[in-house]
Amino acid sequence: MEVRQVMDIPAGALRAAAKEHQGTLTEVSYPVRNYINASRQLVTDVRADAAEAGRETVRGEAIVKTCNVYLPAGYDREPGRRYNVLYLLHGVGGDEYEWLRGSGEADGRHAICNLLDHLIAEGEIEPLIAVFPNGRSAHDYADRSFNAEGTNLLGFYYFDYELRYDLIPFIESKYRTYADIADTSSAGISASRRHRAIAGLSMGGMQVLNLVIGGWRCDSVAYTENRHNWRNGLDTTVRAPGMTDLFAYAGAFSNAPTSSGGRVLGESLGSSAFRLDLLYMTCGDRDEISFPVYNDAIEGLAEAAGDKLGGLRQVVIPGGVHDFGVWNHGAYNFARLAFR
Repeated sequence: MEVRQVMDIPAGALRAAAKEHQGTLTEVSYPVRNYINASRQLVTDVRADAAEAGRETVRGEAIVKTCNVYLPAGYDREPGRRYNVLYLLHGVGGDEYEWLRGSGEADGRHAICNLLDHLIAEGEIEPLIAVFPNGRSAHDYADRSFNAEGTNLLGFYYFDYELRYDLIPFIESKYRTYADIADTSSAGISASRRHRAIAGLSMGGMQVLNLVIGGWRCDSVAYTENRHNWRNGLDTTVRAPGMTDLFAYAGAFSNAPTSSGGRVLGESLGSSAFRLDLLYMTCGDRDEISFPVYNDAIEGLAEAAGDKLGGLRQVVIPGGVHDFGVWNHGAYNFARLAFR
C-alpha cells in the first residue's frame, strides 16, 4: 500500500476546478427522532439506556433538520457507481454552513468544495460524498450561541444518537453509498465502516474524540457535581460508548476544550471490538484555545489504545491559530489519507 505523507495544500487547489470536475452542493432536510428536548431529556425512538445516556429518555415527535451534501462530478452520469462518505462537523458557533462559508470562496465556489473537486480530478482520492451536518442534536438546534446552560449546547454531546439512528440511515438510503447501515451482519458492519470517515473542527473535533472514539459527555455545572474547573460552565457526566463500529477513519482539527484526555480515549479504543485505521489530529501551535487541549488528548492515547489504533497522525501547524488556515489543511490531508 502506498504510504502517503502530509503535505501543504498545492497552489490553486482552493480555486475552482475545471467545470467538468466541479461537484454539486445541495441542502437537504431529514427527520431527527433522537435529540435533547426543552426539559433536557433525550428524545429517542430506540431502546436507549438512561444510565448510559446520563439522563431520562422519552418518546417524542421528530424534528426536521437540514444538512448540506456535496456530490462529486459525474454522480448523476454514473448511476451504477457507489461512493465513500466523509462527514465534516462544525464548531461551537457554527452550523451546517460553517465549513462552506468559513473555508473561503474562490471563483464563486466554496473553497472546501474546490479542494474536494481537485483531489478527485487529480486522482488523489476516489470520488466521494461529503456531508455537512448541524451538530446540535437539540430542539433548538438553530441557536448558535454559547450558553453553558442551554439545551442547544447540550445537544453537541448527544449528536452520536442522531448520527447513528437518523443522519447516517438517511444518507445511505438516499444516496448511492458503499456503506449500508441496514446490514447489521458482522461482515456488513466490518465492510461499511471502512467506507465512512468523520472529522470536525474545534467543537466538532471534540465530538469526534468524545463521541466517535469514546470520551465524556458534558452538561452545565448547574446540573452536575462540578468536578472540573474549565471556566466555561461545563462538567463531565457519563462516558459515550463510541462509534468505531461505524467509522474506520477519524479526524480532530483544533479539538475544543471538554475534549477527553488521551488515556480516556485510548482506553475506549483499546476496549472496542473495532480497530481505528486512522486518527488524524492537527492544531496550530499558536492556538491559545486548543493547543493545550490537543496535547492533553494525545498524551497516553496510543499506549492505552494498543493494537486498536492503526495509525495516529499528529500534525502541528507552525504559527497556526484557531482558524481555517489549519482546518482546510486538515481537511485536505485527512481526505487524502482516509479510505486507504
